[in-house]
Amino acid sequence: MPETPSSESKAAKGKPYPAAANEGRSRNMRANRRTDTKPEVTLRKELYRLGYRYRKDRPIVLDQVRVRPDIVFPGRKVAVFVDGCFWHVCPEHGRQPTSNEWYWTPKLRRNVDRDRLVTDALEEAGWHVVRIWEHVPLPEAVLAVEEAIT
Repeated sequence: MPETPSSESKAAKGKPYPAAANEGRSRNMRANRRTDTKPEVTLRKELYRLGYRYRKDRPIVLDQVRVRPDIVFPGRKVAVFVDGCFWHVCPEHGRQPTSNEWYWTPKLRRNVDRDRLVTDALEEAGWHVVRIWEHVPLPEAVLAVEEAIT
């Protein structure tokens, strides 16, 4: 039976992962989602309620990168990302981790660099990119999307 990836097998492949501080922290980190986060779902529901139709988590393949925006309006070439404050280093709410800095600092920096790369690549390809922080109130988030699609 094939072995499922674990922290140990990933570490053996040259990618060291820090041990969780405790089981509660480990459970919390496992519960983080790539898609369908609460702020993303809330925004999608409101856009749908207002009559906007979109694709969620739709791949966009460009020359340099492959991108999966949270919300995509393909006909209007609008890509919407709902960025988490921790994972994308929000200037207002993002904070530096206090444990395992050797792991988290470069990882979060790579996230920010990838965000820039993705935004630049999409804009060069003629897409309008909307990035919304998870803490932005829903009416402001909806307005930002509406301005981009109209």
